[in-house]
Amino acid sequence: MSSRVSRRSLLVSAAALAVSAGPLATVARAAARTPKVLVIGLDGALLSRVKDAAAPHLGALMAAGLTAPSSIYANPLAPTLSGPGWSTLITGVWPDRHQVKDNAFTGARFDLYPDFLTRVETAKPALSTYAVSSWAPITDTVFSTKVDTRVSTPAAEYDTGTTARAVARLRDADPDAMFVHLDNIDHAGHSHGAASAQYLDAVRTADAQVGEIVAAVKGRPRYAAEDWLIMVTADHGHTDAGGHGGSTLQERQTFLIATGPTLSAGSVRHDVKMPDVAASALAHLGIAIDPAWNLDGRPVQQPAPDDFDALRGQLGTRVDETGIPASVVGFTHAPPAGWSVDNSAMGTGGVTEWRGWSFTTDEFWTQSQRDQNRECNVRARNVFAVADGDEWSDKSLTGTFDSTLVSPAFPVTGGRSATLAYTTHYRHESPQKGEVLVSYDDGAPVTVKTYTADAPSRAETLTLQVPAGATRARVRFRYTGGNNWYWVVDGVKISQV
Repeated sequence: MSSRVSRRSLLVSAAALAVSAGPLATVARAAARTPKVLVIGLDGALLSRVKDAAAPHLGALMAAGLTAPSSIYANPLAPTLSGPGWSTLITGVWPDRHQVKDNAFTGARFDLYPDFLTRVETAKPALSTYAVSSWAPITDTVFSTKVDTRVSTPAAEYDTGTTARAVARLRDADPDAMFVHLDNIDHAGHSHGAASAQYLDAVRTADAQVGEIVAAVKGRPRYAAEDWLIMVTADHGHTDAGGHGGSTLQERQTFLIATGPTLSAGSVRHDVKMPDVAASALAHLGIAIDPAWNLDGRPVQQPAPDDFDALRGQLGTRVDETGIPASVVGFTHAPPAGWSVDNSAMGTGGVTEWRGWSFTTDEFWTQSQRDQNRECNVRARNVFAVADGDEWSDKSLTGTFDSTLVSPAFPVTGGRSATLAYTTHYRHESPQKGEVLVSYDDGAPVTVKTYTADAPSRAETLTLQVPAGATRARVRFRYTGGNNWYWVVDGVKISQV
């Protein structure tokens, strides 16, 4: 406790000095505020139903900060269950890393990928960490014993008790990082379905409890000297009839509502993913994210849009894909500035949406056909590029799928190595092939990577040896095949140290 008091005394002294600094006083005072994090998890909550419920407290958070609808995985990566969902949110990695596949947590690798509060305790043990949950496995299993206080609320008290404990902690103690889990929305979804009045009532009850917790934050005596990042999220969605675990888009829905520094009021983003919650909490507390941790999350405070994301406003609705709802906006063939698609060897006909490389979203592409691993394309964000020979072949066609996605020219320095980085999700069936080619100063392209076997979602990095004298490098992604599978590419960049 003394180390925390000492730290805050220094911060107050810094703020006092800043007041006498004239025009820079406001900036200095802001810098002196103590960073704190609150994460509230609403089990089984659907953002669409939060909006239907006209929930005032969650609505106020959305108006004050960021709203980011998102989607998660399905089998075979993991079913849309609470165990994998909360493990992903709390550790900052997808299920292929933390290895939680069900609610029994069998095979979990929390030793390699610990919860974010444990990382806080490891990096800054003087900070106070607290977790309280209405579903005991979260505080008993996902959060480790390194967390200062873990409370599993007795079943008889349920969310009422969890809320009261969170409010009391904020009122009576000095937490630096908190996690609070509320469960009743999920209970209503199982009992009555997401389309029910009871589900809406549960959303409204949870909204009032969120309001109590946020009011406790704002009622703290030192609130003006504190810098709170508040994040509200969910582990999965629910079907209208009730239940989850499957691959429908409704079951795969999640979201992040966040208020804090650098997050614009009333903003909406589509590049945020589940693992970002943990990474954002760590970044806000000033904890550097070590690349050796292999986190999948990135801080929401540090957006990193790529060229494909600029296409979101240009996306259109379905043409031939009758399985995709007519209202869903989500594909274009027009590449972003500097990019091109070479379809000179591409067959004719086929399903319009997927003739050659297309630019699409998870919401659109996964609904073209479920349960063929498209839902496992978890490391692409927002708008991504896809070559889908399987879906293209679902309508009369001639020829084969042969399309090449061509990047802009990246600046390079000759005679030095460079790194080509991108995310990929490749499902293979012979004679299909994916080739990555690089050309320098628009010379002959050279193959640097070939895909002829399944390569599930991952971040790919390839080392390039840049020829002496070269000043520009261009990347080509060529997909060839027929009625086979698909290839996703996103986040393409070339860098040199």
